[in-house]
Amino acid sequence: MRIDANRRVYEILDRCLEGYAPTKQECVELLSLPEQGLEAALLRSVGNEVNRKRFGNRAMLLGQIGIETFPCPANCQFCVFGEEHTHFPKTEMSLSVIEEAARLFTAEKDLYALFLMIMHTFDEERVLQTIEAVRKVIPNSTKIVLNIGDFSLDTAKIFATAGVSGMYHVMRLREGIDTKLDPEDRKKTIRAIKDAGLDWYYCCEPVGPEHTADELADQIFLGLEYECFQHAAMRRVTFPGSPLSAKGMISELRLAQIVAVTVLAMISNPALQAIAIHEPNALGLISGANSVYAETGANPRDTTENTKSGRGLDTLACKRMFAETGFDSIYNAHNAVFNVQV
Repeated sequence: MRIDANRRVYEILDRCLEGYAPTKQECVELLSLPEQGLEAALLRSVGNEVNRKRFGNRAMLLGQIGIETFPCPANCQFCVFGEEHTHFPKTEMSLSVIEEAARLFTAEKDLYALFLMIMHTFDEERVLQTIEAVRKVIPNSTKIVLNIGDFSLDTAKIFATAGVSGMYHVMRLREGIDTKLDPEDRKKTIRAIKDAGLDWYYCCEPVGPEHTADELADQIFLGLEYECFQHAAMRRVTFPGSPLSAKGMISELRLAQIVAVTVLAMISNPALQAIAIHEPNALGLISGANSVYAETGANPRDTTENTKSGRGLDTLACKRMFAETGFDSIYNAHNAVFNVQV
């Protein structure tokens, strides 16, 4: 292969380096490149260059506590908690256990936001009690974000008043097909998040080998349409009993390609503050991602009761990954900067 074999790709990437976002159709072309090829390698390099320049080679560290489990009526085929295939019983962290986990996550005061992951259906009063308990034990420099089911604008405003600054909410790939949820309900919740003045954390997920470049581009561009605060890419993880296991998993290399395209598509999103990679991996962090999540408690991609002994990484491992991939620093919600070291 000659280095100038695909001038079309190079022209798109050249424009991105000049600050011009690709069109959706151009993103489809970039997503269609073989991940092992030269053009895809260049794409990942440009994604890395664009995002490091945009955010000054700074990274955003996030943490998540999965506070409960039960067979979930959303029955997402990619989630270990789906009611028709789960092996998880009903469990619930006590407030004291949640508080201790929150203290550990925020002890260094360098965590940008702490996510509380709650099941799709939720007890609003219990959620409010948890927010209050966590806010009392974490520094003001760490935001509270909810990862929760669908809700109304009125509920979003209640959570905002209680001390929540943002929400992670996604209309997932093949929503309504691989889940029992209505895609329009997911969009309504996204609008409620934005209308309530909350930060909206989004993701292209959960990506499997069967998803087409057009599907991925549609998923990515929803983040642009509603101007997400953070975008991300996450691959689907198979697990024993998963209804989608037979379809397999994409590689981290393919996931890094999706990260890079997401970075370039978001050039024209003025609200963007970071691009995350799920689960944390170095390849994604040298392809345009500048944010990862440390996790404890329940995890929808993990069959262990507490993901810190399974798939989840702690904050120290995440910070080491930032250092190994060349980031200079991380910053908290007060914009205080903390150096990272190998």
